[in-house]
Amino acid sequence: MNSEKRRETNILSLRDQIIVAVTGASGSLYALRTIRAMLLMDLHIHLVLSDYARVVINEEVDLNLDFKSPLLPQFRKLYAIPDGKGELTDYPLKNQAAAIASGSFTVKGMVVVPCSMKTLSGIAHGFSSNLIERSADVQLKERRKLILVARETPLSLIHLKNMTAVTEAGGIILPAMPAFYQKPKTFDDLGDFMAGRILSLLGYDQNLFAKWEGGK
Repeated sequence: MNSEKRRETNILSLRDQIIVAVTGASGSLYALRTIRAMLLMDLHIHLVLSDYARVVINEEVDLNLDFKSPLLPQFRKLYAIPDGKGELTDYPLKNQAAAIASGSFTVKGMVVVPCSMKTLSGIAHGFSSNLIERSADVQLKERRKLILVARETPLSLIHLKNMTAVTEAGGIILPAMPAFYQKPKTFDDLGDFMAGRILSLLGYDQNLFAKWEGGK
């Protein structure tokens, strides 16, 4: 390995590793703004999309992402992210042999954004029927951060009990409820609020929205 390639490999190995899973619940903007923010922060995203997430993203945000082609170049172009800033590895939903399916693969944490009630149920009951559920199960058993951006309304008692089960197991339920004290002007502002809350819960400082400093 030449010196330039070795230097590049060392840089990649120093990046924090974060798992981002996207399900087919409404609210794909939250996922896209989170991915954007993490790439700009030079993090390495391990991305898993559910089958229906691919449909909802293009339906809700009208981006026409080509999911059969590498996603990182598309995100770089979409959000003007410089080459060399951040990294993204994506995995098929059914690939439970992926590195992130093992507790020996160390990551800083995982976020499911948005998290459907179906995926919430699978995680709450330890089904591990696909890579999203298995990766979430790994975070819980390894006592790492697991954040579920739950998106449904209204909530049934079943939903609430599943949220309780995940919370009791060590996960964090972060409802998709953007605040308005930052006076959002665009949908992206609302997405950035949720992305900022996700980053804060993962232990990062964020500048996506101004922090509340108290009333006058």
